[in-house]
Amino acid sequence: MKVDQIYQQDCLEMLKKIKNNSVDFIITSPPYADNRKKTYEGVPIDKYVQWFLPISAELKRVLKPSGSFILNIKERTLDGERGTYVLELILEMRKQGWLWTEEYVWHKKNAFPGKWPNRFRDAWERCLHFTKQKRFKMYQENVMVPMGNWAQKRLKKLSDTDKIRDESKVMSGFGKNISNWVGRKTAYPSNVLHMATECANVNHSAAFPVSLPTWFIKLFTKEGDVVLDPFMGSGTTAIAALQLKRHFLGSEKNTKYYKYALERIKEIGRESQKTKPNTNFNKKHRSIALWQE
Repeated sequence: MKVDQIYQQDCLEMLKKIKNNSVDFIITSPPYADNRKKTYEGVPIDKYVQWFLPISAELKRVLKPSGSFILNIKERTLDGERGTYVLELILEMRKQGWLWTEEYVWHKKNAFPGKWPNRFRDAWERCLHFTKQKRFKMYQENVMVPMGNWAQKRLKKLSDTDKIRDESKVMSGFGKNISNWVGRKTAYPSNVLHMATECANVNHSAAFPVSLPTWFIKLFTKEGDVVLDPFMGSGTTAIAALQLKRHFLGSEKNTKYYKYALERIKEIGRESQKTKPNTNFNKKHRSIALWQE
Protein backbone atom coordinates (compact mmCIF):
# COMPACT_ATOMS: atom_id res chain seq x y z
CA MET A 1 0.00 0.00 0.00
CA LYS A 2 1.33 3.41 -0.99
CA VAL A 3 2.24 5.84 1.76
CA ASP A 4 1.54 9.58 1.78
CA GLN A 5 -2.10 8.97 1.00
CA ILE A 6 -5.44 9.04 2.73
CA TYR A 7 -7.84 6.34 1.59
CA GLN A 8 -11.57 6.98 1.61
CA GLN A 9 -12.74 3.72 3.10
CA ASP A 10 -13.43 1.96 6.36
CA CYS A 11 -10.29 1.69 8.47
CA LEU A 12 -10.47 -2.12 8.73
CA GLU A 13 -10.57 -2.44 4.94
CA MET A 14 -7.53 -0.19 4.66
CA LEU A 15 -5.59 -1.88 7.47
CA LYS A 16 -5.96 -5.34 5.93
CA LYS A 17 -4.04 -4.11 2.87
CA ILE A 18 -1.00 -3.01 4.89
CA LYS A 19 1.95 -5.38 5.24
CA ASN A 20 2.93 -6.92 8.56
CA ASN A 21 5.38 -4.93 10.69
CA SER A 22 5.59 -2.03 8.22
CA VAL A 23 4.43 1.01 10.24
CA ASP A 24 6.74 2.89 12.63
CA PHE A 25 4.14 4.75 14.67
CA ILE A 26 0.36 4.90 15.09
CA ILE A 27 -1.63 7.72 16.60
CA THR A 28 -5.37 8.15 16.36
CA SER A 29 -8.49 9.42 18.04
CA PRO A 30 -11.38 7.09 17.16
CA PRO A 31 -15.04 8.06 17.46
CA TYR A 32 -15.98 8.44 21.10
CA ALA A 33 -18.85 6.34 22.37
CA ASP A 34 -22.21 7.86 21.33
CA ASN A 35 -20.67 11.35 21.15
CA ARG A 36 -21.37 13.78 18.31
CA LYS A 37 -23.60 11.35 16.40
CA LYS A 38 -24.91 14.30 14.38
CA THR A 39 -21.48 14.98 12.89
CA TYR A 40 -19.98 11.49 12.61
CA GLU A 41 -20.99 7.92 13.30
CA GLY A 42 -21.00 7.13 16.99
CA VAL A 43 -20.45 3.79 18.69
CA PRO A 44 -22.78 2.55 21.46
CA ILE A 45 -21.11 2.36 24.86
CA ASP A 46 -22.01 -1.29 25.42
CA LYS A 47 -20.50 -2.26 22.05
CA TYR A 48 -17.41 -0.05 22.05
CA VAL A 49 -14.88 -2.66 23.18
CA GLN A 50 -16.27 -5.26 20.80
CA TRP A 51 -16.14 -2.70 17.96
CA PHE A 52 -12.54 -1.61 18.56
CA LEU A 53 -10.82 -4.96 19.22
CA PRO A 54 -10.69 -6.08 15.55
CA ILE A 55 -9.13 -2.69 14.75
CA SER A 56 -6.52 -2.95 17.52
CA ALA A 57 -5.65 -6.46 16.34
CA GLU A 58 -4.89 -5.13 12.86
CA LEU A 59 -2.94 -2.20 14.29
CA LYS A 60 -0.79 -4.64 16.25
CA ARG A 61 -0.14 -6.67 13.10
CA VAL A 62 1.02 -3.72 10.97
CA LEU A 63 3.08 -1.98 13.68
CA LYS A 64 6.81 -2.72 13.74
CA PRO A 65 8.04 -4.52 16.89
CA SER A 66 9.91 -1.36 17.93
CA GLY A 67 6.94 0.93 17.23
CA SER A 68 4.40 2.65 19.48
CA PHE A 69 0.65 3.24 19.38
CA ILE A 70 -0.95 6.31 20.97
CA LEU A 71 -4.70 6.09 21.50
CA ASN A 72 -6.37 9.43 22.30
CA ILE A 73 -9.65 8.63 24.02
CA LYS A 74 -11.87 9.66 26.92
CA GLU A 75 -14.80 7.84 28.47
CA ARG A 76 -18.08 9.74 28.54
CA THR A 77 -20.63 10.04 31.31
CA LEU A 78 -24.05 8.45 31.24
CA ASP A 79 -26.75 8.82 33.88
CA GLY A 80 -24.36 10.71 36.14
CA GLU A 81 -21.61 8.09 36.07
CA ARG A 82 -18.36 7.70 34.15
CA GLY A 83 -18.31 4.79 31.74
CA THR A 84 -15.78 1.99 32.22
CA TYR A 85 -15.42 0.95 28.58
CA VAL A 86 -11.97 2.55 28.17
CA LEU A 87 -10.65 0.59 31.15
CA GLU A 88 -12.30 -2.55 29.79
CA LEU A 89 -10.70 -1.90 26.40
CA ILE A 90 -7.24 -1.62 27.96
CA LEU A 91 -7.67 -5.00 29.66
CA GLU A 92 -8.87 -6.66 26.45
CA MET A 93 -6.03 -5.16 24.40
CA ARG A 94 -3.56 -6.59 26.92
CA LYS A 95 -5.09 -9.98 26.21
CA GLN A 96 -4.31 -9.37 22.52
CA GLY A 97 -0.65 -9.04 23.45
CA TRP A 98 -0.38 -5.27 23.71
CA LEU A 99 1.70 -3.78 26.51
CA TRP A 100 0.07 -0.79 28.21
CA THR A 101 3.37 1.02 28.56
CA GLU A 102 2.31 4.48 29.69
CA GLU A 103 -0.57 6.91 29.97
CA TYR A 104 -0.11 10.54 28.95
CA VAL A 105 -2.63 13.18 29.94
CA TRP A 106 -3.59 15.89 27.48
CA HIS A 107 -4.56 18.91 29.59
CA LYS A 108 -6.76 21.20 27.51
CA LYS A 109 -5.60 24.63 28.56
CA ASN A 110 -8.59 26.36 26.99
CA ALA A 111 -11.38 23.97 27.99
CA PHE A 112 -14.72 25.76 27.74
CA PRO A 113 -16.17 26.78 31.11
CA GLY A 114 -19.49 25.48 32.33
CA LYS A 115 -21.46 24.27 35.34
CA TRP A 116 -22.62 20.76 36.14
CA PRO A 117 -24.45 19.54 39.27
CA ASN A 118 -22.01 16.75 40.16
CA ARG A 119 -18.66 17.51 38.47
CA PHE A 120 -16.44 20.23 37.04
CA ARG A 121 -15.52 20.95 33.43
CA ASP A 122 -13.74 18.17 31.59
CA ALA A 123 -10.28 19.59 30.82
CA TRP A 124 -8.23 16.48 30.03
CA GLU A 125 -8.14 13.41 27.82
CA ARG A 126 -6.21 10.17 27.87
CA CYS A 127 -3.39 9.42 25.46
CA LEU A 128 -2.78 5.73 26.07
CA HIS A 129 0.62 4.41 25.02
CA PHE A 130 0.74 0.80 23.80
CA THR A 131 3.74 -1.15 22.51
CA LYS A 132 4.41 -4.68 21.29
CA GLN A 133 7.53 -5.18 23.39
CA LYS A 134 9.36 -3.60 26.32
CA ARG A 135 12.14 -2.20 24.15
CA PHE A 136 10.86 0.32 21.62
CA LYS A 137 12.04 3.42 19.78
CA MET A 138 11.85 6.59 21.85
CA TYR A 139 13.73 9.84 21.19
CA GLN A 140 13.30 11.69 24.47
CA GLU A 141 15.78 14.42 23.58
CA ASN A 142 13.38 15.65 20.89
CA VAL A 143 10.82 16.83 23.45
CA MET A 144 13.02 18.33 26.16
CA VAL A 145 11.68 21.41 27.95
CA PRO A 146 13.45 24.44 29.50
CA MET A 147 14.75 23.90 33.03
CA GLY A 148 12.87 26.92 34.38
CA ASN A 149 13.84 29.77 36.68
CA TRP A 150 13.90 27.52 39.74
CA ALA A 151 17.23 26.05 38.63
CA GLN A 152 19.14 29.33 38.93
CA LYS A 153 18.58 29.56 42.67
CA ARG A 154 18.33 25.86 43.57
CA LEU A 155 21.53 24.81 41.78
CA LYS A 156 23.61 27.83 42.73
CA LYS A 157 24.78 26.38 46.04
CA LEU A 158 24.68 22.62 46.54
CA SER A 159 24.90 20.75 49.82
CA ASP A 160 26.82 17.49 50.27
CA THR A 161 23.63 15.45 49.93
CA ASP A 162 22.82 17.26 46.67
CA LYS A 163 25.94 15.71 45.16
CA ILE A 164 24.95 12.09 45.80
CA ARG A 165 21.83 10.04 45.13
CA ASP A 166 20.05 11.09 48.31
CA GLU A 167 17.27 8.73 49.34
CA SER A 168 13.89 10.17 50.30
CA LYS A 169 13.58 10.99 54.00
CA VAL A 170 10.08 9.46 54.02
CA MET A 171 11.45 6.15 52.70
CA SER A 172 9.43 6.29 49.49
CA GLY A 173 12.24 4.68 47.52
CA PHE A 174 12.66 7.82 45.43
CA GLY A 175 16.15 9.32 45.29
CA LYS A 176 17.85 12.08 43.32
CA ASN A 177 21.25 13.59 42.65
CA ILE A 178 20.65 17.32 42.22
CA SER A 179 24.17 17.95 40.91
CA ASN A 180 23.35 16.03 37.73
CA TRP A 181 21.35 19.05 36.55
CA VAL A 182 24.05 21.68 37.01
CA GLY A 183 24.75 23.46 33.72
CA ARG A 184 21.79 21.96 31.91
CA LYS A 185 19.33 24.20 30.11
CA THR A 186 16.68 21.57 29.41
CA ALA A 187 14.99 18.73 31.29
CA TYR A 188 12.79 15.78 30.45
CA PRO A 189 9.07 16.65 30.38
CA SER A 190 6.34 15.07 32.47
CA ASN A 191 3.60 12.86 31.08
CA VAL A 192 1.09 15.73 31.28
CA LEU A 193 0.84 17.71 28.03
CA HIS A 194 -0.52 21.23 28.40
CA MET A 195 -1.97 22.06 24.98
CA ALA A 196 -4.92 24.12 23.81
CA THR A 197 -7.69 22.46 21.82
CA GLU A 198 -8.11 23.16 18.11
CA CYS A 199 -9.62 26.63 17.84
CA ALA A 200 -9.44 27.08 14.07
CA ASN A 201 -12.26 25.85 11.86
CA VAL A 202 -11.05 22.52 10.45
CA ASN A 203 -14.56 21.32 9.53
CA HIS A 204 -14.49 18.61 12.19
CA SER A 205 -16.31 18.58 15.52
CA ALA A 206 -13.61 16.71 17.44
CA ALA A 207 -10.25 17.52 15.83
CA PHE A 208 -7.23 17.46 18.09
CA PRO A 209 -4.66 20.25 17.66
CA VAL A 210 -1.69 19.62 15.35
CA SER A 211 0.57 20.13 18.38
CA LEU A 212 -0.66 16.83 19.88
CA PRO A 213 0.44 14.43 17.09
CA THR A 214 3.50 16.62 16.51
CA TRP A 215 4.73 16.03 20.07
CA PHE A 216 4.28 12.27 19.88
CA ILE A 217 5.73 11.99 16.36
CA LYS A 218 8.86 13.78 17.57
CA LEU A 219 9.07 11.45 20.56
CA PHE A 220 8.60 8.11 18.78
CA THR A 221 9.87 8.55 15.20
CA LYS A 222 12.68 9.92 13.10
CA GLU A 223 12.63 11.55 9.64
CA GLY A 224 11.40 9.21 6.92
CA ASP A 225 9.38 6.97 9.28
CA VAL A 226 5.78 5.99 8.47
CA VAL A 227 3.01 7.42 10.67
CA LEU A 228 -0.44 5.80 10.53
CA ASP A 229 -3.78 7.28 11.58
CA PRO A 230 -6.71 4.95 10.78
CA PHE A 231 -9.23 7.67 11.73
CA MET A 232 -7.65 10.54 9.84
CA GLY A 233 -10.58 12.97 10.15
CA SER A 234 -9.60 16.38 8.82
CA GLY A 235 -6.00 15.31 8.23
CA THR A 236 -4.28 16.72 11.33
CA THR A 237 -1.92 13.74 11.75
CA ALA A 238 -0.93 13.93 8.08
CA ILE A 239 -0.18 17.65 8.44
CA ALA A 240 2.02 16.99 11.47
CA ALA A 241 3.86 14.17 9.68
CA LEU A 242 4.53 16.28 6.59
CA GLN A 243 5.82 19.20 8.63
CA LEU A 244 8.24 16.84 10.42
CA LYS A 245 9.39 15.09 7.20
CA ARG A 246 7.68 11.80 8.01
CA HIS A 247 5.51 9.73 5.69
CA PHE A 248 1.82 9.42 6.52
CA LEU A 249 -0.88 6.86 5.86
CA GLY A 250 -4.51 6.82 6.87
CA SER A 251 -8.17 6.34 6.09
CA GLU A 252 -11.32 8.40 6.47
CA LYS A 253 -14.69 7.16 5.22
CA ASN A 254 -16.61 10.39 5.82
CA THR A 255 -16.65 12.20 2.48
CA LYS A 256 -16.75 15.69 3.98
CA TYR A 257 -13.76 15.11 6.27
CA TYR A 258 -11.87 13.21 3.56
CA LYS A 259 -12.15 16.06 1.05
CA TYR A 260 -11.18 18.66 3.60
CA ALA A 261 -8.14 16.61 4.67
CA LEU A 262 -6.99 16.56 1.04
CA GLU A 263 -7.40 20.33 0.80
CA ARG A 264 -5.31 20.86 3.95
CA ILE A 265 -2.55 18.64 2.59
CA LYS A 266 -2.61 20.41 -0.77
CA GLU A 267 -2.15 23.69 1.09
CA ILE A 268 0.97 22.27 2.74
CA GLY A 269 2.18 21.38 -0.76
CA ARG A 270 1.56 24.91 -2.01
CA GLU A 271 3.40 26.36 0.96
CA SER A 272 6.37 24.05 0.37
CA GLN A 273 6.74 25.34 -3.19
CA LYS A 274 7.51 28.80 -1.86
CA THR A 275 10.87 27.57 -0.56
CA LYS A 276 13.51 25.54 -2.34
CA PRO A 277 13.69 21.96 -1.05
CA ASN A 278 17.07 20.74 0.16
CA THR A 279 16.39 17.00 0.25
CA ASN A 280 14.80 14.32 -1.89
CA PHE A 281 12.22 13.90 0.86
CA ASN A 282 11.05 17.50 0.41
CA LYS A 283 10.86 17.05 -3.38
CA LYS A 284 8.70 13.95 -3.03
CA HIS A 285 6.34 15.47 -0.49
CA ARG A 286 6.00 18.67 -2.50
CA SER A 287 4.56 16.60 -5.32
CA ILE A 288 2.48 14.05 -3.41
CA ALA A 289 0.80 16.80 -1.43
CA LEU A 290 -0.94 17.84 -4.66
CA TRP A 291 -2.44 14.48 -5.61
CA GLN A 292 -6.13 14.02 -6.31
CA GLU A 293 -6.73 17.52 -7.60
